[in-house]
Amino acid sequence: MELGIIGLGKMGGNMAERLRLAGHKVVGFDFSADAVAKLTAAGSVGVNSLEDLVKNLAAPRAIWIMVPAGKPVDDTIAKLLPLMQKGDTFIDGGNSNYKDSQRRHAELAPQGFNFIDAGTSGGIWGLKEGYSLMIGGDKEPVERLRPIFETLAPDKEQGWGHVGPSGAGHYTKMVHNGIEYGIMQAYAEGLSILKHKDSLNLDLTQITEIWQYGSVIRSWLLDLTVDALKKNPNLDGIEAYVEDSGEGRWTAFEAIDLNISAPVITISLMRRLRSREENNFSDRVLSVMRNEFGGHAIKKA
Repeated sequence: MELGIIGLGKMGGNMAERLRLAGHKVVGFDFSADAVAKLTAAGSVGVNSLEDLVKNLAAPRAIWIMVPAGKPVDDTIAKLLPLMQKGDTFIDGGNSNYKDSQRRHAELAPQGFNFIDAGTSGGIWGLKEGYSLMIGGDKEPVERLRPIFETLAPDKEQGWGHVGPSGAGHYTKMVHNGIEYGIMQAYAEGLSILKHKDSLNLDLTQITEIWQYGSVIRSWLLDLTVDALKKNPNLDGIEAYVEDSGEGRWTAFEAIDLNISAPVITISLMRRLRSREENNFSDRVLSVMRNEFGGHAIKKA
C-alpha cells in the first residue's frame, strides 16, 4: 500500500522503515531536512512540503500524523485539508487526548474525510519488535488500511486491533500509559529499597537479572531496566527528574470522572511531578512541623 507519514522522529522514522521493508510505499515529510534525507537514503520517498507529500500519493490517500498532541495536530490537518480529496484518511498516531480525536472525527466526517485514532506503543524498539496498535474509528477505512496495521504490528494477528469507534484508540492508549506509570513506579520503589539496604550490599543488576526468568514480575520493562543497570549500575550522572507526556494525567482525571479508585496510577503521576521540584517546599513544611511539635532537628540546606 501507500502511506504518507508526517513526523519522522524516533518513532515515525522507524515506522516508515518497517513499512518500506515490507514492500509498502512510504512518502515522508518532516521539518528536519536531515530526517527527510535519511528517509530518502533508506529507499522511501522524502519530500520537503505537504504539497509534495499529497502529490506523491494516489487517491484515496492515507496520511499518518506523528506530531506532538494538541495544536500541532490541528494545524497539520488544517494545512492538509485544501490539498486532499473526499475519501482520504487522516491517521493520528500520536498521544492525543481521546476527546480531541472524537472532535476531529466529528469535524472531518461531514466533509467526506476519514479520521482514525491509532494509539501506538513500542517506542524506539518498534522497528525490530513491531508496534502495539489500538485503533479507533469507522470500520471501512480501518479495514482498507489493514495491511498497514498488520505490517506495523508485531504480527498480522497479534499486537493490534480495532478497539472501537472514534476516540477508542487514544482512550485505550491513555489507560495503557497510566498502567505503565504504575508499573514503572513499583519497580523504581522496589529497587530503591534494595539499594538502600547497605548492610546486605545487594547487587541490583544481579537481582533484576534473576527476576527476568520465572518470576511473576518479569516483563519487558524489567528487561530494559536490566540493560540500563548493566550500563550504569549506580545511575551516575542522571538527575532525578521525570517528565510525563500527558496520558497519566488524563487517566487520573478520567478515573475521577468515572468515580473509579485509581490510587496507584494517580500517586505515580504525583511522584513524577514531585521529581521536578527543586528544594521541595512541601518537604520543608513537613520538616518545620516536626520541629514545632516534637523538637525534631531541621537539616539546613
